[in-house]
Amino acid sequence: MSFDQTIQHAGAAEQTAAPSQNMVTKEYGASEAVPMSCRSLSFGDMIATWIGANANNGSWYVGGVVAGAAFGGSILVTLIANPIAYMIMALIGFIGYKVGTSTMALTRPSFGVRGSFLPSILNTTQFIGWTAVNTFIAAISISYVCKDFLGWPAFGEAGGAKTMMFGIVVMSVLHLLSIAMGHKSVKLVERIGVVLILILGIWETVVVLWHVSFHDILNWQPPKSERLPIGAAMDTMAAFSLGWVPAIAEFTRYGKSKATATIAPMIGANIALFWFAFVGIVGAIGTAISTGVYDPNNSDPSTIVSKLGLGMVALVVIILTSTTANAVNLMAAGISLTNITKKIKPIAALWIVTIIAAVLTIVPLFAGSFLDSFEMFLDYIGMVFGPIFAITIVDYYFVKKKSYDAGEFEKENGKYWFSKGFNIKTMLVWVLGVAFFLAVHNLPVFTAHIGATYPTIVLTGVLYTIVAKLWK
Repeated sequence: MSFDQTIQHAGAAEQTAAPSQNMVTKEYGASEAVPMSCRSLSFGDMIATWIGANANNGSWYVGGVVAGAAFGGSILVTLIANPIAYMIMALIGFIGYKVGTSTMALTRPSFGVRGSFLPSILNTTQFIGWTAVNTFIAAISISYVCKDFLGWPAFGEAGGAKTMMFGIVVMSVLHLLSIAMGHKSVKLVERIGVVLILILGIWETVVVLWHVSFHDILNWQPPKSERLPIGAAMDTMAAFSLGWVPAIAEFTRYGKSKATATIAPMIGANIALFWFAFVGIVGAIGTAISTGVYDPNNSDPSTIVSKLGLGMVALVVIILTSTTANAVNLMAAGISLTNITKKIKPIAALWIVTIIAAVLTIVPLFAGSFLDSFEMFLDYIGMVFGPIFAITIVDYYFVKKKSYDAGEFEKENGKYWFSKGFNIKTMLVWVLGVAFFLAVHNLPVFTAHIGATYPTIVLTGVLYTIVAKLWK
């Protein structure tokens, strides 16, 4: 059974009672534990889910960005940064499987019932941000389509901003249609989009390697002014993959087994990311070799397929698959928003985050380049979510000894209420983790080697362990 079908059955009676029609269509709330009797995601379902999650334009784009570390450096970063990120995802996925709640609800035992609103707010902004990223990429494709059929200036040309605005409006309408019926419409666009982008990925890989010698790709070096240090590439790739971690328990809470919640997501996410990052890497380098110019701002799939001559069909596929990726992003953002307040109905929340994302997509047109905005966004993810993941993992596995009580997640003055709903010591540790990232992120010793994201996670975890033991 697919995840969408699982969601539709999420309101089933706790054990043996036959579900009514109303209960079948009910969705479990963020802090409601899903009983084992309602868990239908298989190992194969979970692998497919995370292949679909990472087989998208964003994975392609980030590959093109880290190509600035040359082929060897970018492949090395991809093979190191991502497995670590997905191990973190598996650890939190297991918590979701055992406890049965959403990822943001899992922060309540450490941050407090009200303190968990902070991660929820950050998570909402993150998935809105990913929607904006994919929308901008798709709008670039629309600008090329408009140039060919209507003679309008494309992205990067004089007057191209107006065409981009048109593209953003078109994509926003498609987004509203994709989430109009909730999971039912999302399932439809996912089924279509994943197949199309897999075909496009194979197509571009073949075209690039047909036109450009793999030997030339291996030996290509970026201009010194555009070279990306290994540590900076590590941060870029790590933050990209860590961006999925806040959504993992939304899936693993419906998993049938421990392996489904841990091993399957790692397999699916890594396979898709390795392949699509590779496509982005060879695409960006192949374009640089073919044109004689390397510009990381041209790492977006639309620019690459245009310069490689893949044609109009490829551009249309990018538009459709951006809709697919954003359907998931918007659903995640909407769920996080309803976790903050129950006054907003799910469909209304989806419309709200879609409109906000459309407005946010306009920013790169008037405030710096898209690449700069993208890298700032990834820095934000690594900075704010790395410490949250560290705290959640340490709290569950070491401090609370794998014992969370979902029945206490919403209780005022209960086990996780702390001080007026906030765990001050956790908030302090999180702030220190963020401060450490900001302090070392641009230091040469970090940018040249390991980056700041993973050291921040390790330091925050150690600090939280010490504080939890000394401050009780």
